[in-house]
Order: sequence, then structure tokens, then C-alpha cells
Amino acid sequence: MSSPPPPGIYVPAVLFFTDDEELDDDAIKAHVLRLARGGVTGILVQGSNGEAQHLSHDERKYAIRLTRQTLDAHGFAHVLVIAGTGAQSTRETKKLNADAKEAGATHALVLTPSTWRPSMTKDAILRFHREVADASPIPTMVYNFPVVTAGLDLDSDTIAELGAHPNIVGVKLSCGHLGKLTRLVTALPSSSFATFIGRSDSFMPAVVMQGAGGIMALVNVAPRAHRVLLDAWNAGRMDEARDIQRMLSHADAICGKYGGIGFIKALVAKEFGYGGVTVRGPLLQSSVDKVSAQEGNLLRELIEFELKSSK
Repeated sequence: MSSPPPPGIYVPAVLFFTDDEELDDDAIKAHVLRLARGGVTGILVQGSNGEAQHLSHDERKYAIRLTRQTLDAHGFAHVLVIAGTGAQSTRETKKLNADAKEAGATHALVLTPSTWRPSMTKDAILRFHREVADASPIPTMVYNFPVVTAGLDLDSDTIAELGAHPNIVGVKLSCGHLGKLTRLVTALPSSSFATFIGRSDSFMPAVVMQGAGGIMALVNVAPRAHRVLLDAWNAGRMDEARDIQRMLSHADAICGKYGGIGFIKALVAKEFGYGGVTVRGPLLQSSVDKVSAQEGNLLRELIEFELKSSK
């Protein structure tokens, strides 16, 4: 029986590019180290925020390997590297999982195919994930993100059926559905299946319901804030945890409103002094200058908390 990733805080890391859209090694390494120093449990390379669909197979392997080597070289061997995989064919997904293992990932997060959306019946979904897990040299997890799978939204019954497979060890719920998380947490043992929320605006509620933690885009901006919230909750400091959740919820909505990946890159570059705003098309660049005064104040509150907590 394969083991799930340990509970905690995971980040679907953005991947920085130079102005000509080549991988920016220096910025990627700076980002990996800031996340690790911020207290993340693991880094997801090539989640949706890592622009996985915009990379060649060689680039995907390189980014995983670079992340693993950077962590190991700076005393963070304990920080996990998870690889986002999942392609539009079972065959290619199997290849991506083998590549992920070779590059240093311990687990694979597998997105469900969606090009042929009408053909993706429950039986087809079950068959895809089971065949991929059967062949994978590392444990797999189900990635449920309707926004990037043409609205395909796996229900808790389907995910629970997949969780019975010995090499399927968890799920990322980027749908943010707390009812679904609750059903999975209470249906499957945490020793064999980890249920992670995929949104920072639902982080504390997911922890309250004894989810495994979160794999959340906003951790790119504020890893330490997420860590302090989790530590406060575990120590019984409820008011402190709730106040941090308030900041995360507002910032999460703002990032989504102004461009998601592009906005997160722009915010990190402005506030932490590395990286740039380049995204690969058809994504569009974003700017922190778009936000209203009120939204700017909310972001500033979180950034100042992050900087203060990181000292």
C-alpha cells in the first residue's frame, strides 16, 4: 500500500520565465527557497499555476529536477516535491509519471482528461485514473479542478471509489467544495488517503474538518502566513487563526479577480524582488497596478504580515 503525502501546506508553484519565455533558473530557485523558508511541507511543480500545459516534456522534467536539487542543496531535503501530471491520453500521462519519478518527485497529481468531455463518463474516469495508477512508479493523487477540465467536476463518490486503489493516495479539491472534503475525510482513512483543499479562502474550514491541509496558489505569495495560521489552529489560538484566514480569503479573491497566475507572478516580483511577469500565451500578463485602493490595502496587510512573520 502506497502512502499519501504528509498533512500540511503545499504550494502549486508558479514557474518564472525570462522575457523571451525561457525558464528563468535564478528566479525559480529564489522562489523555491523562499517557499521552503516560509515553512511549506511540499512544492507542487506543474500544477495549473506552474503552466504545465505550456511546457515541453523536457522542460517539465527539468523544472522538477531543478526544484529537487535546489531544496537538497540548501538543507530542505525534507520538503517534498510533487509533480503535476495528467495529459489528454492515458499513454502520455503514464510517461509523465515515469518522468516525474526520474526527476525526483515522490507523488504525482493527475488531472482528468477533458478534451473529449462528452466521452468522460464515470466509468471512463475511473478507468483512466486506475490505469495510470497501476502503471505509475510513484503514488498518484486525483486533481479535481473543473475550471481547467471543461467543467468536469468529480463527485465525492467517484473520488472515494478511486481512493480504494492501493496507489491512489489523495486528492486536491480545487473546486473548493467543503462538503465534498467532509465526505471524503470521513469515508477514507487519513493513513491511506489525503484530502487537500485547493483554495486558500477555504483553508481554515478544511483544517477544522480534519482535511490534510491545502495545496493552494496563494501560498506562492504568503507561505509564512499559511504556516502561522496552521500553527495557531494546532495550538488552540482560534482568534489568531481566524484573523489570518480573513486576510487569506480577501487576498485569494483579489488574485483570482485580476488574472490568477499572471497576477501572482507580478505580486511576487514587486514585493519580493525576483522573477518577472512573463507568462506563456495564451495567458495574459497582469499588473498589481490594476487593484483598487481598498484591495491594495487588503493585499498590503497580508504582505506586511508575511514579512513580519518571516523575520
